[in-house]
Amino acid sequence: MNSQNSLNSQLPNSNIYLPHLAEIIDIKQETPDVKTFKLTFTDETVAKTFDYRPGQFVELSVFGEGEATFCISNSPTRGFGYGFGHRRPNHGLVANRKPNHGSLTCKDSPLSVNGTSIECSIKRMGKVTQAIHELDVGDTVGIRGPYGNGFPVADLKGKNLLFVAGGIGLAPLRSLINYCLDNRGDFKTITIVNGARSSKDLVYQDEYEAWKQEKDTSLHLTVDCNEENWTCMVGVVPKVLEEIKPTCKGSVAIVCGPPVMIKYTLPVLLKLGFCPEGIITTLEMKMKCGLGKCGRCNIGNLYVCKDGPVFTYQQLESLNFEY
Repeated sequence: MNSQNSLNSQLPNSNIYLPHLAEIIDIKQETPDVKTFKLTFTDETVAKTFDYRPGQFVELSVFGEGEATFCISNSPTRGFGYGFGHRRPNHGLVANRKPNHGSLTCKDSPLSVNGTSIECSIKRMGKVTQAIHELDVGDTVGIRGPYGNGFPVADLKGKNLLFVAGGIGLAPLRSLINYCLDNRGDFKTITIVNGARSSKDLVYQDEYEAWKQEKDTSLHLTVDCNEENWTCMVGVVPKVLEEIKPTCKGSVAIVCGPPVMIKYTLPVLLKLGFCPEGIITTLEMKMKCGLGKCGRCNIGNLYVCKDGPVFTYQQLESLNFEY
């Protein structure tokens, strides 16, 4: 999986450390400590040329507070206008422009005549995320990126897809899930397993019903402990996988969540018959600069921010990486 940082050459800033300005145009409270921010670039040229793949990330800065890494949580097929999760209308594409994102086709171009908006779902955890949570609609932030390789969309076509998420780990998967649903004919069955500590910690709850209504798509929700009026599954994600036994034939599993969840999920997937090269995960918690300069995210001879953040389990095994 090669780096796609060449995408950044489209954007006019010559200083790779200088962020582009973006305005917050909408905020959605997902859980008590997670908000989704919808952002649009204030520079029209940047808005019309910003291009990304599902699974890529940005560096978002609050001036005077600091900068942090966040995945882009909306699909490039749904970056249009106001509101959350809106599909792009057929007439919203920029005409006569060749897409510059590899496996995405022209009809999937994330560009529209009204420019691009992106969404970042942010959990309040420290100084920078606290500062972001205190921002309002109309406030300005800085954005660098997009960075990273993103998910191998072309390699997933014609496959059964198993999405396994824990907590805020659904954020990068949401981008790919909605991309796949908007190009439903390119993929076989889609199975989504999403877990959280409690029902109030489940993100994107208003999208679940739409996901379940899609053809050959199933959603399994689980919480760690049973609750009053809870009608879905109970137990940690690895246990749920053992119960539902998703097919491994012609399948790829995409996993994202807390390190401890991933650590115990990967052996279960192998036991179910998934091969190491058919298990994909992300290492988003191990990045800082996004440019391979600070050295914080190196694993062996690779940098998570440049060579990742998306890796197969086979790659991680070859690097002797441990969660």
